[in-house]
Amino acid sequence: MANLVEASSQQQFEDLVARAGECLTVVHFQAAWAPQCGHMNEVMAELARQHAHSTFVKLEAEEVPEVSEKYDISSVPTFLFFKAGEKVDRLDGAHAPELTKKVQQLAVARSPGGAAEGGGADLNQRLKKLINAAPCMLFMKGAPQEPRCGFSRQIVALLKEHDIQFSSFDILSDEEVRQGLKTYSNWPTYPQLYVNGELVGGLDIVKELAESGELEKTCPKAVTLEHRLKTIINQSPVMLFMKGNKEAARCGFSRQILEILNGTGVDYDTFDILQDEEVRQGLKTYSNWPTYPQLYVKGELIGGLDIVKELKEGGELVSVLKGES
Repeated sequence: MANLVEASSQQQFEDLVARAGECLTVVHFQAAWAPQCGHMNEVMAELARQHAHSTFVKLEAEEVPEVSEKYDISSVPTFLFFKAGEKVDRLDGAHAPELTKKVQQLAVARSPGGAAEGGGADLNQRLKKLINAAPCMLFMKGAPQEPRCGFSRQIVALLKEHDIQFSSFDILSDEEVRQGLKTYSNWPTYPQLYVNGELVGGLDIVKELAESGELEKTCPKAVTLEHRLKTIINQSPVMLFMKGNKEAARCGFSRQILEILNGTGVDYDTFDILQDEEVRQGLKTYSNWPTYPQLYVKGELIGGLDIVKELKEGGELVSVLKGES
């Protein structure tokens, strides 16, 4: 298939992304030694057949390190999504349904009038869920760590300056939401800020609220990072901070510790540090433990993989997990 190709150099990668223009380009950062990448290549081939106007690129992550480092690729498979030469979304791990969903959203067919095809009632339900996904929801271009327009950058800076706790949605990653929310809210531009399901407004409104001292009263204040970390650590008697989750570990050390814990029969919960950079960096300082995974029992740090291995070999692991020693 002409739209399923391989990139073996940085120049080739950049040329493919640039040549696609406004059409979607999906780049699979893979490794020959990883069997899950082979499975995802089969999914890519099927998606390439279904989406003839999109380009699907396979790239050996370790053989083109300058590209992998630029986009912070730390595990395989990882998928990046580009439009008009810009990264618009990312997917880490071998999640075929999620990959399919993202491709369908980003390569969404357009009607002559420019509106996304699909049921209006279903879209409104989806928008309502997104708006109420957090007490304070910001619909913006890009992410708080990487805003992709000046207005989004300014509103993020204002919210952070005033210690406002908020979640966000990147409208560039979903054209249906991007167009539908304009109609739903009767607000034609982005960013848009919602509090408790109600539209507050855009950048100008937020600026006015900040200048009048009303922003803190309107939006929920952020909890401190230390308080947040303590809350997460104590949300289960046995808490594992790892790369990935129980179903899909995303590094060898996390995979090994899962196998050990699963063999104990003791219940535990996990937190994927790859999904939250603030927790990932903050917990290293909080625990004075520089690497992952990290295991906590009843709020106390036990250690990483080596410590857990030692406890297992010494026959102490189960009693430690149960808080008996």
